[in-house]
Amino acid sequence: MIDLTINEEVLKKAAERAKEKGIILPTFEQMKDPTKIPQAIKDKLKEVGLWDVNPLNLFRITWKNEPKEKGGTFGKVNYFVMPSEITGVKAKIVALAGKWFPTGAHKVGATYGCLVPRLVTGQFDPTSQKAVWPSTGNYCRGGAYNSQLLGCDSIAILPEGMSRERFEWLKSVAGEIITTPGGESNVKEIFDKSWELKRTREDVVVFNQFEEFGNYLWHHEVTGSAMEEVLAEIMKPEDKYFGVSLTSGSAGTLGSGDYLKKIFPQSKIAVCEAKQCPTLLYNGFGDHRIEGIGDKHVPWIHNVKNTDMIVDIDDEACLRLLRLFNEEAGREYLNSVGVPREVTDNLSLLGISGIANVIGAVKMAKYYDLTEKDVILTVFTDSAEMYLSRVEEMREAEGPYDEQLAEKDLHAYMLSQTTDWMLELSYYDRFRVHNLKYYTWIEQQGKCPDELNAQWYDYENYWENIPKVTPKIDELIEKFNERTGLLKELK
Repeated sequence: MIDLTINEEVLKKAAERAKEKGIILPTFEQMKDPTKIPQAIKDKLKEVGLWDVNPLNLFRITWKNEPKEKGGTFGKVNYFVMPSEITGVKAKIVALAGKWFPTGAHKVGATYGCLVPRLVTGQFDPTSQKAVWPSTGNYCRGGAYNSQLLGCDSIAILPEGMSRERFEWLKSVAGEIITTPGGESNVKEIFDKSWELKRTREDVVVFNQFEEFGNYLWHHEVTGSAMEEVLAEIMKPEDKYFGVSLTSGSAGTLGSGDYLKKIFPQSKIAVCEAKQCPTLLYNGFGDHRIEGIGDKHVPWIHNVKNTDMIVDIDDEACLRLLRLFNEEAGREYLNSVGVPREVTDNLSLLGISGIANVIGAVKMAKYYDLTEKDVILTVFTDSAEMYLSRVEEMREAEGPYDEQLAEKDLHAYMLSQTTDWMLELSYYDRFRVHNLKYYTWIEQQGKCPDELNAQWYDYENYWENIPKVTPKIDELIEKFNERTGLLKELK
């Protein structure tokens, strides 16, 4: 699943390239606990902007960046508590905030988790190969960014219908950008383009987030650990961690729920999707506007057997709430109904998929009739900064935003959320969803049926063996840094 076979010849070239580019690699342990990052690197980061294309920013692939545009070091996990005045439920809904990663989205961590094992084993040659990042947005942005930091060329593949902000910044870091037809739901078109590149070009290596277990591993280890720390900080003795609510997307972030279930065995994992494309819920298909989640298939790295609930989200609700949270009149209305100004000043932390995650948590809280003693965790993958053009489009189409519209949007799209379009999964419900992988991954993508069966019938060995490789990857990273000698020189 994560091959750590060494190719010494290529590894030597990769280390030489890293030395030439001044690249030092962080370990998983350092991404979880930045206090273990050498002080010399922390000192240098004080002069580096959060989005700068600087190899030192590899050490900012953590949930614990100081929330500053430039010069920040590290602190506690960045998280945000949604007030009940907005959610309408008593349960505490707490989200890790992805804005303070380089590129403004946590996908930069997932791409590092995919690329670095290949780099430190010599399975990827940065001197002659190009890293291909197929995605519906943030993953290819993170992949292109990390490729730049790691001194290799990149090809970003994403649908033509994604937000303007994603393309504009991507042009500055990606070696090549390939657009495919459609929007968020058109994942197969991305896969088809990836296969075309593999057939026609010998210099490409495809890092498909939907099948790369480095994606799952990074979230299991780094996001899961960050969530554990947030729970330790916010929970009172009488509180109970209930579970996570996360949109599927590539399913990588769901690895954090697997991590927490090992600590809290009774906790639940709810996976969300757009109800306009109800693949998990009804084997359905369609188009939707929740940018950041791709649909019409079940990701290979989704641990379906460990999933407890499916929650479908109306994309219209996400866009209406995006406007409520980012229009001045919307924030003023929220202040008038008791939402503190320090909360409304930070509602831009929620991107479209982050809003979907919150709605999923609200529906989960209502379904299980949760109280103020219950905690649901989720993630803001990115922030509204990636989608302000969508707010402008709505403003142009609908006219100015006012208090009356704000009141309507809050009540219609958040406070009135119901428990329809949800399913609490039985054993056979899970088995049905798991079997959907066959059509994408065996018939289309050439995976082995035996491995599909192992995901279900050899569950513990299959899924438990993934995080077990983390210490070995860290060991290989440390050896790679020793080869370059840069860390020793820095100290």
